[in-house]
Amino acid sequence: MKIIRSIKEMKEISTNIKAKGDTIGFVPTMGYLHEGHAALIDVCRKETDIVIVSIFVNPLQFGPNEDFDRYPRDEERDRRIAERHRADYLFLPTVEEMYPEKASLSINVVDRTDVLCGRTRQGHFDGVVTVLAKLFHLTNSDVAYFGLKDAQQVAVVKALVDDLNFSVKIRPIPTVREADGLAKSSRNVYLSPEERMEASHLYKSLQIGQQLLIDGVKNTGIIINEVRKYLKNHTNGSIDYVEILSFPELKEISTINQPVILAVAVNFAKARLIDNILINGHGVIVSDPFQS
Repeated sequence: MKIIRSIKEMKEISTNIKAKGDTIGFVPTMGYLHEGHAALIDVCRKETDIVIVSIFVNPLQFGPNEDFDRYPRDEERDRRIAERHRADYLFLPTVEEMYPEKASLSINVVDRTDVLCGRTRQGHFDGVVTVLAKLFHLTNSDVAYFGLKDAQQVAVVKALVDDLNFSVKIRPIPTVREADGLAKSSRNVYLSPEERMEASHLYKSLQIGQQLLIDGVKNTGIIINEVRKYLKNHTNGSIDYVEILSFPELKEISTINQPVILAVAVNFAKARLIDNILINGHGVIVSDPFQS
């Protein structure tokens, strides 16, 4: 595995790879890799010729009161994990490399962002699509792999690719979970032992909502109330939201007759955890919402 730190070298390498006719798979991350990231790399390894993993903690997607400086970083650990999972290239640019000067333009996301995490994180997804637009160009990727734990991000990135006619295909991968159902996340390290036990109830609350739909409950208000009640009774965290929206459009609906996202977010003392499931109108899990 080769480590790349400069934009110039990344562009040269990806251009040469494409000139040879090889397909490029790309896994963009913010580092502190865990089993969820590893799963993305593993699928990428199976489906494409060359695997590029990027690690970049993007300041543009952090608000003024968010945890950019506190976000966990461990380059050596990340390098070992990427190499173990057979990445070909690890792109590790600095902030100065990615943003050497003040930008002359910005990308503003105008849809799919006023719900879920986007409601309280103004400008977050503008930062996400800005850095991904750069990374898609630099890596020349044919396929980009994203975990469905952050399904709103996946929906926004799909809109970026569709609206601006990027040639990269977005490949969503199901959430990787701990044995008790907790979604893998770099922020899980901030949980106290008591909070860690409570955190498993996020996924259990989603399963309760799913079962209601399987049992024939189509009314979103009823399902949301039951999920919220379960979270309130089983965690001491502050519930940020419980929402059911069409997917990937992320529009409010009152009756479930189509693929939807059931999503929750809970604030603990030092970590804000999110989780979701994508299900169809009958409550069956949707593993790839973009599969034709």
